[in-house]
Amino acid sequence: MNPMKIQHIPYNLRFKHPFTISKGTKTHQPTLVVSIEQFGLTGYGEAPAITYYGITVDKMIADLELKKPVIEKFAFTEPSRFWHFLHHLIPDNPFLVCALDIAAWDLYGKLQKKPLYACWKLNISEGPLTDYTIGIDSVDKMLLKMQEKPWPIYKIKLGTPKDIDIIRALRKNTEAVLRVDANAGWNLQEALDLIPALEECRVEFIEQPLAKDNLEGMRVLYEKSSIPLIADESCVFEEDVEKCQGLFHGINIKLTKCSCITPALRMIETARKLGMKVMAGSMNESTIGSAAIGHLLPLLDYVDMDGTLLLDEDIASGLTIENGKVVLSGKPGLGIEYIGLPLLP
Repeated sequence: MNPMKIQHIPYNLRFKHPFTISKGTKTHQPTLVVSIEQFGLTGYGEAPAITYYGITVDKMIADLELKKPVIEKFAFTEPSRFWHFLHHLIPDNPFLVCALDIAAWDLYGKLQKKPLYACWKLNISEGPLTDYTIGIDSVDKMLLKMQEKPWPIYKIKLGTPKDIDIIRALRKNTEAVLRVDANAGWNLQEALDLIPALEECRVEFIEQPLAKDNLEGMRVLYEKSSIPLIADESCVFEEDVEKCQGLFHGINIKLTKCSCITPALRMIETARKLGMKVMAGSMNESTIGSAAIGHLLPLLDYVDMDGTLLLDEDIASGLTIENGKVVLSGKPGLGIEYIGLPLLP
């Protein structure tokens, strides 16, 4: 008998710069790290807390403490079974399920003595470069952030009255690929007015231009847009993928929101069957959560996994990103080494 032992540690990771999107500004990223110890090995997982999804670190801890006695009795063999068990046990907290799912996959890879990409028979030399996100700020400060971090691909957060001025000013100062993320910050007419200027500035794609429930607006925009449209807030769970067909050209999968790797693999398969592009996105994870994204790279068209670049603090090692190129350690599981920081007061 090898009983499972689960532990958790909360963190509040500091950003290098205040991080602003259309929904607000933050200086720190609260996150929860969990560990699963079994068979003499330990797997690590992470889930950042996102205010506008209503799930806090305290909520994740409370749910974990409540369910931990039941979870620790689970007979672990492989992550998919464990995810289904968790999905039904904690149906209202996909963030917590995500942290536990990452830890389970890390543990599984260590048991198999293989990195996750090798468990999935993927060639990790294939896959896209990650972009680097420039949060909403004054044009001068956004330009300074770009100069501070020369990069081949930038994702520009928009959703302000000065969006056209911002994107034109940035394009004048870089030949890098530009992507735009409105975080549902436009209405239909604003999007229709902005798209010609964004096309002039050679924007590669637009992420979540309209509110997630504005389906009629997205149908119009999908027909009229000369720039590909990628769903984010409109594509949270597995069942959302098919709903995005005919509204978006691709989907952005956030592991934390969809409840992690196990359903993400199915979402990728579904999107491919529907002829849609696939992106995986960051929610400002440390190296732990970012490494989970990294192992999916050969399955993706685009990736936004710059959490470790935006944060001024990290809690693990084993992942490097240089000029957009993601390099994993090649060690079993996630390939990371947990280091930690001082705990929250």
